[in-house]
Amino acid sequence: MSVSAESESIKKLLTEALEALKHSYCPYSHFPVGAAVLTIDGHIYRGCNVENAAYSGSICAERTAIVKAVSDGHKQFTAIAVSSKMSSQLIVPCGLCRQFMREFSSDLAIYLVRPDGTYERTSLDVLFPKSFGPQDLQEGVENLVI
Repeated sequence: MSVSAESESIKKLLTEALEALKHSYCPYSHFPVGAAVLTIDGHIYRGCNVENAAYSGSICAERTAIVKAVSDGHKQFTAIAVSSKMSSQLIVPCGLCRQFMREFSSDLAIYLVRPDGTYERTSLDVLFPKSFGPQDLQEGVENLVI
């Protein structure tokens, strides 16, 4: 992907994450979150947080976006954008979402987006160092001592 094409896809990703905020279902926390994930072949999938009266049944925006992409056959991602209505600080993915993202990438680009569209770029390896992923399970099986 060219630099300008990449920039355009990132702009679109940020816009989609902000758009996803509008669909948030958060009657308990009143804290809407939107996300959009960019697949390796350029598709973008949006997600929002969906809460449940049984709190453990809730799902975060990041996982919603990834699940939508995976359900359409995509398992390789280049970036994810996460947005909220917080303007003084940036939203960051929770620990469970970081582990969920790690299943598909160890160095995913993560864009943290404010309501006005300003953002900061970080990566999964920065937010989730020394993470545990699919490769660790394979190595564990190979080194299994019985």
